[in-house]
Amino acid sequence: MIQWWIKLIRNLRILPRWVIIFIDLTFISFSVFLGFLLRFNFALNDLVLHEYQRGIVVYSVGGLIAILLTGSYKGIIRYTGLQDGARIFFMVMLNLFLVVGVNLFYASNKLPYPVPYSVVMISFLSSFLFLFNYRLLVKYIFSYYEDQMLKRSRVLIFGAGQTGIITRHVVESSKRMRVMGFLEDNPDKVGKVLDGVRIYSARKPELEQLLRDRSFDELVIAAKDIDPDRRNELVDLCVQHRVRVRVIPPIDKWAKGELSFSQIKEINIEDLLGREAIRLNKENVERDLKGKRICVTGAAGSIGRELVHQVIQYHPDSIIAIDQAESALYELERELVALTPGIKLIICLADITNKERMQAIFTEQRPDVVYHAAAYKHVPMMESHPSEAVACNILGTKLLADLSAEVGVQKFVMISTDKAVNPTNVMGCSKRIAEIYVQSLNNFQEGKPHRTAFVTTRFGNVLGSNGSVIPLFKRQIASGGPVTVTHPEITRYFMTIPEACQLVLEAGTMGKGGEIFLFDMGKSMKILDLARKMIWLSGLEPDRDIEIHFTGLREGEKLYEELLSNQENTIPTHHKKILIARVQEYSYEEINRFVELFHDLINDRNELKMVALMKELVPEYKSNYSRYEVLDTQRFSELN
Repeated sequence: MIQWWIKLIRNLRILPRWVIIFIDLTFISFSVFLGFLLRFNFALNDLVLHEYQRGIVVYSVGGLIAILLTGSYKGIIRYTGLQDGARIFFMVMLNLFLVVGVNLFYASNKLPYPVPYSVVMISFLSSFLFLFNYRLLVKYIFSYYEDQMLKRSRVLIFGAGQTGIITRHVVESSKRMRVMGFLEDNPDKVGKVLDGVRIYSARKPELEQLLRDRSFDELVIAAKDIDPDRRNELVDLCVQHRVRVRVIPPIDKWAKGELSFSQIKEINIEDLLGREAIRLNKENVERDLKGKRICVTGAAGSIGRELVHQVIQYHPDSIIAIDQAESALYELERELVALTPGIKLIICLADITNKERMQAIFTEQRPDVVYHAAAYKHVPMMESHPSEAVACNILGTKLLADLSAEVGVQKFVMISTDKAVNPTNVMGCSKRIAEIYVQSLNNFQEGKPHRTAFVTTRFGNVLGSNGSVIPLFKRQIASGGPVTVTHPEITRYFMTIPEACQLVLEAGTMGKGGEIFLFDMGKSMKILDLARKMIWLSGLEPDRDIEIHFTGLREGEKLYEELLSNQENTIPTHHKKILIARVQEYSYEEINRFVELFHDLINDRNELKMVALMKELVPEYKSNYSRYEVLDTQRFSELN
C-alpha cells in the first residue's frame, strides 16, 4: 500500500487549472450549504422553504466569476505561500461583494434575498478557510513525502535573521534539503520560533549536544560578518560529527541582488584560513596610483595577476605587465582588455634577467611605480638549481632596481618572503640578498633630488598561489590519495592572494624608502591539520578513506617559518596588520661588490662557490636537509 502511494505521488504532476477551479467551486458550494445549515440550525424544512439551492447557485456563480477575475487558481498548490493566501482572500472578498450586489438587486425589485446576509458572512469565512487550508494540507503531504520518502538532507542554518530566512527558502526550494532549525549566539533568540522553525543555541556545549542527539546532515552559515575564529569553531564541531558545511556569499555578490541555491557553496579551506577583512586607506592608495604608469613584473603569476587587477581599481594612466610565461601572459591580456577601458595596457613578454630587453622597456615606458613580483619561489627546485635563483632573484632584482633609479621611478616595491628570515635554503637566502641590495641602494641615494623610494614587503605562504600546498592536496584527495605531508610537525603561515596584494599596495603607499614591511600572518598552522581538515571537508575520513603519508623534509625546508630573525624587531605603523622590521643595514658599495661577483660565478657554474658566497653575505644562512650543509661544517671548522 505504501509503495502504491509513493508511486502515485511521484507520478503526480501539476494539476490542470480546470481541476483546481472545480475543486475550489466544490468547497465554495459546500461553504454556502454549511452557512444555510448553521443559519437555520440544521432544520432541513427551513432550508427548503428559503430555496437554499438558489442561494448555492448564486454564491457559486459569483465564486466562479471571482476566481477567474483574481486568478486564484493559477498558484501551484504544493508551493502555496502567503501570496496565494492573499489572492484567495481577495477572491472571497470579491465574491462577497458580488453576492451582496445580487441581494441588493433582488431587494430593489421587492424580492426575497437569494442568500441571507448571515449566510453570506458564514460562507465568506468558511470558504476562505477551506480554500487556503486544503492547499496547505496538500503542501504538507508533498513535504512529508519528500522528507520521508526522498531522504532530504536535514539542515541547520547559523544566523536567525533576515538573511537566515532568505537562506531557508532558497535551501528548501532545492527539494533536496529541509531546514530543521536555526542556530544563534544571541541568547535572546534561543528557544523562540522563526518562520515556523525552532532556534537553538550555537554555544559549543549546547551545539555539541544537539549534534550528538539529533541527526543533521548539513550546516549553512548565513550570518553576516561572522568572526573567522567563530566560523572555524563551528566547522570543527561539524567535522567531528560528520556534518557538511556550506556558506552563502556576501550580499553584494548575490546574482542580481537575489540569492540562488547554486551560490550556496560547500565551505573550502580558503574560507577557514582567511581572517577578518582588511580595511585599506583607499584614498591614500588612489592618490599614490591614480594617473601613474604602473609596472608589475611577474604579472602573469598568482601574486602579479592579482596586483594588476587591484591596481586597475585606482585608475592608473597605464599598466606595464612584464612576464616570461607566454601562455599565462596571453590569458592575462585577454582578461584585462575587457576590464581596462581608458587605461593603456602594455604587455611585455620578457625575462627580467635580460639587461638589454629590460633597459628598452624601462627607457621607453618610464614607469612611475614598479611592483616587483617576479621571482623563483619553489624551495626544492631552487636548491637543485641555485644559479637560477641567483640569476632571477638576486641579479634580476638588481637590474630592475638599478634601472628604476636610472629612469627616475618614484617608488619600487619588492615582494619578498618569510623564507628570507634566518634562511635555510638557496631560495630564501637569494630573497634576503635581494632585500639587502634594494635597501642599501635606497640609502645610497639619500640626498639625491630625484631619488627612487625602495620598499620591501615580506609575508608567508599565499593560498592558491603557484606551488602552494593546497592545490596539491586538492588534486591528491580528488584522485583518492594518498595525501603527502613532509613532516608531522611542520607548520606554515597562510594568507589569501587578495589579502596579500591589498597589504602590498598599502605598504607601498606608506613606504618612504628603505623599509622592510612585515604583514600580520595570524597564527601558524600545522600542515598535517590542514590536510586532515581538507579531507574532512571533502566528505571523507582521514586514514580510512584517504591515507596520509609522511615523505620527510625536502632539501632546504624548515619545520617552522619565521617573520623576524633574532637580530630584528619591529616598529608599528598606522595599519595594525603592517609592521616595519628593524634589520641590519649594509653599505651599498660592499653589497654591490658582492653581488657583482655572482655574474662570474653563474657563468662558471660552480654551485658550491656560489652558495658559499651567499653564506658569506648572509651569515645566518644555515642549510637544512641540503647538500650545502657541508659548507656550514667547513665554515665552523675554520672558525675553530
